[in-house]
Amino acid sequence: MNDTIRLVPEPSEPKLLPTPNADSLPRRMADFATFGDALDYAAQGERGFNFHDPRGTLTRAYPYSDLRQDSLRVAHALIARGMVPGDRLALIAETGPDFAALFCGAVYAGVWPVPLPLPTSFGGKENYIEQLSVQLASSDPKLLVGPDEIAEMTASAATRQGCEHATWSDFAHTDAPAVELPQLKTDDICYLQYSSGSTRFPHGVAVTHSQLLANLSAHSHAMELEEQDRCISWLPWYHDMGLVGCFLSLIANQVSGDYLKTEDFARRPLAWLDLITRNQGTTVSYSPTFGYDICARRISSQTAIDRFDLSRWRLAGNGADMIRPDVMQSFVNAFAAFGFEASAFLPSYGLAEATLAVTVMPPGEGIRVELVEEERLSGSPRDLSRPARYRAIVNCGKPVKDMEVVIRGETGQTLGDHQIGKVWCRGTSVMHSYFRDPEATAACLVDGWLDTGDMGYMAKGYLFIVGRAKDMIIINGKNHWPQDIEWAVEQLPGFNHGDIAAFSIEMENGEETPAVLVHCRVSDPAKRLELREQIRDKVRAITGMNCVIELVPPKSLPRTSSGKLSRAKAKKLYLSGEIAPFQLAA
Repeated sequence: MNDTIRLVPEPSEPKLLPTPNADSLPRRMADFATFGDALDYAAQGERGFNFHDPRGTLTRAYPYSDLRQDSLRVAHALIARGMVPGDRLALIAETGPDFAALFCGAVYAGVWPVPLPLPTSFGGKENYIEQLSVQLASSDPKLLVGPDEIAEMTASAATRQGCEHATWSDFAHTDAPAVELPQLKTDDICYLQYSSGSTRFPHGVAVTHSQLLANLSAHSHAMELEEQDRCISWLPWYHDMGLVGCFLSLIANQVSGDYLKTEDFARRPLAWLDLITRNQGTTVSYSPTFGYDICARRISSQTAIDRFDLSRWRLAGNGADMIRPDVMQSFVNAFAAFGFEASAFLPSYGLAEATLAVTVMPPGEGIRVELVEEERLSGSPRDLSRPARYRAIVNCGKPVKDMEVVIRGETGQTLGDHQIGKVWCRGTSVMHSYFRDPEATAACLVDGWLDTGDMGYMAKGYLFIVGRAKDMIIINGKNHWPQDIEWAVEQLPGFNHGDIAAFSIEMENGEETPAVLVHCRVSDPAKRLELREQIRDKVRAITGMNCVIELVPPKSLPRTSSGKLSRAKAKKLYLSGEIAPFQLAA
């Protein structure tokens, strides 16, 4: 028997009603043996995904029953192409039904889906092809599939790697026989997730079905999921928070979701809040700090007081980068008039190597901070000649179910409350390994414990994150966090989060000194000189250090695939001359 494969057939009469918040199917909190079992169960209900255009208008409702049917067709098509369990399928993670069906179809076929980024954050065609090529070389897929619109770029990357290439439409018109699918086991690899690579070469994190479902169950319990909850998201599906928290979790926990594409959010961020306003249930929606920041900046005094209703926003999750309490306060100031409650904030901490969630704040507790002396954060002795300076450190919550978190010192000893050290975690959702990289795996997995690479401390069962160990700048034996230097520059008018990168460089005399690269939007040479001195004075006032200050063209600082500033890459590009600072007079 032959079936005609349509990757995601367009319905003859488009469904313009969204999938419901609740239905008669009893909710199960991701308590399945495999992710295929989770989709089989979700498909028995009426919930599903809902895709929206840039203005937030519903363009496609996609119940999980339809997703399952399309995914099974995809699984048969992959097998007809000769793919077998354990093969990798690289997928450009465009938010939409095509990627959803391909990802889930790969899982049904025992093939490992590998979500890869769209070109929006890589600054040009060649940079994007290079990034794809690196990740393809690491994951070694048999096939790369992506949107028709970027076929030239994806085909070029596939050719460099020597893998097959197809587009959404190529795949949609494949004929394939319906065959028996492999029996999935709970300890089989489910997918590969690329960590952001903020401070090191990105690695493919291999996650099993059991690890995935353990984490999905753990964070849904931590969020105290309710019957009327609905997820609204613009997060990219190639990043762990978007893929695991706002795509896979919805299926495994039977939650309906509404999606804006990430690039549409970037152009019209307030469409996110419009979607939340139209939701008649209670809302769960996550964002890194910069998402809240851009919305607070876009709101104006002329905005109609009845445009938004954020009173049903139950959980406003924060994660994926350092949580900045000043930005969160600005968001509250901007949107309290529209019903937003500060207690809705849900700080959390996680990483791809732990599947996603490690700690989550108990719902309703909001953002809680502690003021910590900078010398304590850096481990440097107190300079009594200068007044004490403090940084607000955000409470990132308690470990999720079946997760342990400890803080260890330089010799590996476990530290007590309020003692800063390396964050380690152990639990049922810690990754299987880095794909084909035993050395990197052994470096961060020790006796079942994962070295997160982050620094923090515990206090009464709560985790506080202070920064990444590898980002630390050490000058004359004194430690400095790059975030503190970057924050100092951000206090000057005209700068946004992400405009500054701080790191250390070696001078001709062999000594280390901080370098600060700053996006400059000023064209007048005299004003550039004035700006450089303002930045130098501000950094000196905050840190007591003289730094190399370089003004660089806007958008020249590199980002990771998840949109975070990559200090390591910025340093590399600066030292190689690929980031060319503006030439200023002495």
